[in-house]
Amino acid sequence: MSSPLDEEEPKKVAQAVIKMGLQYVVITSVTRDDLPDGGASHFAKTIQAIRALDRGIRIEVLIPDFKGDLSSLVTVLKEDPDVLNHNIETIPRLYQEVRPRADYRRSLDLLKRAKEKDPRAVSKSGFMLGLGETEKEVYSLLQDLSEVGCDFLTIGQYLQPRPDRLPVVRYISPGEFEAYKKAGEEMGFKSVASGPFVRSSFHAAQMFASHSI
Repeated sequence: MSSPLDEEEPKKVAQAVIKMGLQYVVITSVTRDDLPDGGASHFAKTIQAIRALDRGIRIEVLIPDFKGDLSSLVTVLKEDPDVLNHNIETIPRLYQEVRPRADYRRSLDLLKRAKEKDPRAVSKSGFMLGLGETEKEVYSLLQDLSEVGCDFLTIGQYLQPRPDRLPVVRYISPGEFEAYKKAGEEMGFKSVASGPFVRSSFHAAQMFASHSI
């Protein structure tokens, strides 16, 4: 059973951000499908709390898919985060195995709807390689993300976190990561971080600063 929300958490997070002197923060959470809005209002309150203390801080939110609930997405977008991030994680064929509780098209639709609701919104997504995807499937995934207007992209190597999780099928070479980076840039992504150690928040502040719009 999931724990109830800590109503003081947004304020605590904001105070921690100020105490650490951060100028760019990435706010994320565990998936809270047990909540009516999937935790959207908690994201919103956290953005509000940070900006109440310092409006100059840049805020990126890494959100779940909210089970496809448009109103939850709008709740977050109304707070005008600097970057809206939602990870696609892998190619469609592997979703049942890698993300059994998620849906590929639903994640794509979230990114698409974010742009439709707020064309100024900067969107971001990311995925892991090494789970058994083919090169053709990766290029198809890149195309899908490009078509829904995704601005920023992170591509990294999947690493097995513990013995009971999915094994690594293949380690991707640096040359392949570079090829996907180049392909993404040619498709129109504003910035692509691609490499073995890249993760969703990899150099997030630098990515935003270099390509802010």
